[in-house]
Amino acid sequence: MTKLHRAIDTLWDYMRVGDTPAPSDCIFVLCSNDTRVAEYAAQLYKQGIAPYIVFSGGVGRFTEGQFSRSEAETFAAIARDCSVPDSAIVLETQASNTGENVRFTYDLLKNRGDIPQRLTLVQKPFMEKRTYATFKQQWPDKDAQITVTSQWQHWVDYYNEELPLEMVLSALIADFERIKEYPRLGFQIALPVPEDVESAYQQIKSIGLEA
Repeated sequence: MTKLHRAIDTLWDYMRVGDTPAPSDCIFVLCSNDTRVAEYAAQLYKQGIAPYIVFSGGVGRFTEGQFSRSEAETFAAIARDCSVPDSAIVLETQASNTGENVRFTYDLLKNRGDIPQRLTLVQKPFMEKRTYATFKQQWPDKDAQITVTSQWQHWVDYYNEELPLEMVLSALIADFERIKEYPRLGFQIALPVPEDVESAYQQIKSIGLEA
């Protein structure tokens, strides 16, 4: 294994939360350009993790021009193809970033008279930690209990033709930088960054990848 590969391993693993899915009141999917997340959420629903799924997402930095409709509508269609009934799907179609995913979904559920106390948050593997930090900062109900999960894959197995390696690594860098920068802006709670993780980030950046 090369030094660069070890650096990617370190940063990739740091960005994981790794919770085990547990029974909850709803599955909250923060939509993106990775439609495998929708398939995984459908699996969780069919396993009985929660009685319904919220798909949140309008058009984000990676999906403008990729989908013919909002991220949430695109993901919901995939869930239906996976046998999730319409009655178990709730859509939030305006969010364009993670903070809006959290705030807009809270407002939507509040207006429905249904604020969940236990939520299963579903995202891409390398977005787990930032999802956790954003939810903890921006979800108004601080007593809510959450698990954060993804269809976990090693980065070598994660990228594909639709999500090539350079795109994935650039996104990984960007999300790690937000872990460091967003707490001072009030977008996320602060999380510790070990020295080996910062060193891994610098090693990846040294090959010329930019967020």
